[in-house]
Amino acid sequence: MDKLFINHTLSNLPRWRSSFIKENWKIVIQFIFVFLLVAVASWFFKHETLELTQVVQVLSKTIIKYIILGIILVGVYIYLQGLMYKYSFASVNETLPLKLTIPLFLKRNFISVFIPAGGVSSLAFFSDKIESAGVKKSKIYYASSIYGFTGILSVVIVAIPIFLYAFLNGKIDKGEWISLLILFIILLIMAITFRSILSKGKAYHLLVKFFPKSEVFLNDILSHNIDTKQLLKTIITSILIDVSGFMHLYIAMYALGFHPTLLTAVISYFTAVVALIVSPFMRGMGAVEVSMAFILTRFGYASVDAIAIAFLYRFFEFWLPFVSGLITFLLKINKLLFRIVPSLLIFALGIINIISALTPAMATRLIHLKDIIPLSAITASNYFVLIAGALMVLTASFMIKGLKSAWWIAFTLSSISVIAHLTKAIDYEEALVALSVVIILLYSRKEYYIKSDARLSFIGISTSIITICCVIIYGITGFYYLDKSHFNIDFSLTQSIKYTLQNFFLAGSSELVTNDQFAKDFLLSINVSGFLSLSFLFYTILKPYVFKQKKEINTILRAKELVTKYGNSSLDYFKTYNDKLIYIPENMEAFIAYRITGSFAVVLENPVSRNKEEMIQCISSFETFCSENGLKSLYYRVSEDDLPIYQKFRKKSLFIGQEAICDLETFKLEGSAQKTLRNSVNKAISRGYRSTVHFPPVKDGILQKLKAVSDEWLNESDRKEIVFSQGVFQWEELKQQTIITVENAEEKIVGFVNIIPDYSPNEATFDLIRKTKDAPNGVMDFIIIELFKHLKGAGYRYVNLGLAPMSGVQNPKKIAEETIKFAYNKIKAFAQYRGLREYKDKFMPVWHNKYLIYDHDFDLLQVPSSLNKVIKP
Repeated sequence: MDKLFINHTLSNLPRWRSSFIKENWKIVIQFIFVFLLVAVASWFFKHETLELTQVVQVLSKTIIKYIILGIILVGVYIYLQGLMYKYSFASVNETLPLKLTIPLFLKRNFISVFIPAGGVSSLAFFSDKIESAGVKKSKIYYASSIYGFTGILSVVIVAIPIFLYAFLNGKIDKGEWISLLILFIILLIMAITFRSILSKGKAYHLLVKFFPKSEVFLNDILSHNIDTKQLLKTIITSILIDVSGFMHLYIAMYALGFHPTLLTAVISYFTAVVALIVSPFMRGMGAVEVSMAFILTRFGYASVDAIAIAFLYRFFEFWLPFVSGLITFLLKINKLLFRIVPSLLIFALGIINIISALTPAMATRLIHLKDIIPLSAITASNYFVLIAGALMVLTASFMIKGLKSAWWIAFTLSSISVIAHLTKAIDYEEALVALSVVIILLYSRKEYYIKSDARLSFIGISTSIITICCVIIYGITGFYYLDKSHFNIDFSLTQSIKYTLQNFFLAGSSELVTNDQFAKDFLLSINVSGFLSLSFLFYTILKPYVFKQKKEINTILRAKELVTKYGNSSLDYFKTYNDKLIYIPENMEAFIAYRITGSFAVVLENPVSRNKEEMIQCISSFETFCSENGLKSLYYRVSEDDLPIYQKFRKKSLFIGQEAICDLETFKLEGSAQKTLRNSVNKAISRGYRSTVHFPPVKDGILQKLKAVSDEWLNESDRKEIVFSQGVFQWEELKQQTIITVENAEEKIVGFVNIIPDYSPNEATFDLIRKTKDAPNGVMDFIIIELFKHLKGAGYRYVNLGLAPMSGVQNPKKIAEETIKFAYNKIKAFAQYRGLREYKDKFMPVWHNKYLIYDHDFDLLQVPSSLNKVIKP
């Protein structure tokens, strides 16, 4: 009953039906929204190409020290935005670190470019990391509202005295006052709305009327008090952000060679902020530049200069934070793509190298290069680029597997390419590409952890060295003693060595002109020997290491002893099953049960340990063990209560289903809800079926009958035995277990269940529950009820009914969980899991969440096949 759900894939999706839109309208709307978002983004980048070009032109004329100062201030600006979020959350009594709030700002700032109402609507996005830190959604939106409100409030607070000062000194006209008035009206509307919601006024009732589901959410918000001290910090930080804003404009003016007044910068900045706030789309794109340029011309700047200042200001305030947000997104997905991207880059660099080596070099560059290095070195560099390119193309496919040796080869070849491109024709463009690849490889080095087979590598290197020596001797001797007629050359010893090495490494020799078939065959024999030996060397270096660990009887006995002493889970019995490998750290009262599949060590649940501290130490030791042996760890069926332990190791979790625990004290057969169960039990009894409890040691005759039932059940249902988190029919194991059978009037066994050790306090569980083909409907219900009676009489309070895979996803936080929920609810192929959930629900259990623990999102691509392999006996 506790089958793993990974035997099925999404490949057997049913055909869409006409009712799909009705049933999945939310998904359709989300798809349309994403499509529009992509379309808007495409239009945006195409539309703004001219602005980017103008910014580049402006930067070429700027004073570099002011540009550097402006960029430093961008860092301060981003820090202050993160700090403002931090204080906003502190205002609702939630403490968040800057490592969460700074990325929150960058992501929301980035997405605000592509969505209507920009900054306001962006406040509803990217709350998953905050939620995972334990902050409720209501508080996230409350804090985000405070952030948005204080952002506008601070502008008004700072702008009013400055505008009054400027007005008294005749520096501004009614146009600037209109901008301030618009800002004040927006702030007033926000304040009135906010106050109405807090007092459950008209705004509150309108929201509840049109969005009934929001009532619970709004009431939750209203139950939170605001910390005025933290709110004041939020306002002060927002004011500092405004200060950094007009300082950016001030610096932009100086960078272009102007000598502005601070008042000009401040008034122009606040006018642009109003344009940004009222702009409903694309973060004020166009509106900010136009309004700022207009105000600057009012202060006496020429139109071209005003536009240049506006563009440079936007470079600081818009483009750099925008790019930073993009980088934040890329860093988020690097765990998924940072094994794929370097592989693709290495492949691309390999193609670039080959094309570069085979195409003519620029004559002007070669002339300068010949004055520095000899022609032979240039030729050698070109050859190295070609060979490196060919090897990179081959290496790319091994890199995607995560091989450490492939990473080293790629890194070495890329580094050689950087130098070789410069020394072959001063191809600095290709050298920069190669250097970029080197940097990315360094950044992603931890993603390549799988070791190569050291024994095979040693054989390969040894064989290659022997082959090289033999071929070199063969080639040198052959060239040296060849008759002159074959190549029209009387080879010297130096020439013999040179041509042998060139042909062995497949470089070829333009000076060698063959005159007959023998000469061709001789060169071919050296080429083939070189190709085969180099290929073998390449393969053996990159051959993945296959970890093998022998099962030692002493280790298994020690693990069983630890289970007896410290076991606390229904799965502990399977941790010493004969399909498991056992890892016991030195000087610890703990062990881990796991299986190897490919490059993964799949662990069953948690370590068995004396206490939590030792559990953490055991996991740490096992992680080191995996790293040293080129393995990645997966922890299967971890309880929700234990997630904080794995979070300390920076691991991720994926919801995989719920485990059912039935309370025997509260379970009753009485009542209308249990009518189906009562009918099944009464029907079985009326037909002459009865249950028998067989205590260990179970007689061989009974076991023989049980084996027949088990085999019939497997054949009839087209199932195969699976292991890892459950057992198989093992004669000697079942002989030592309590077994409950159901027999008909002729004493034929038609079903059985075996009770296995459960180390959770006051809890019992079972493993195999099987029946014959001719068993009546409801016999499984009858077996379970008889099991409950026996266990309750034996003094147990709880019964673990096992896992219901994929069920119980309420609020998915990841794409993978969204997929699980969708598959569970909508895909016919997964209906058996819905049926399993419904069956276990009949016994009124309490459901407990279970998770898969993994390192990186990339691992999820390989998890289904890995789990599918470990469940096989």
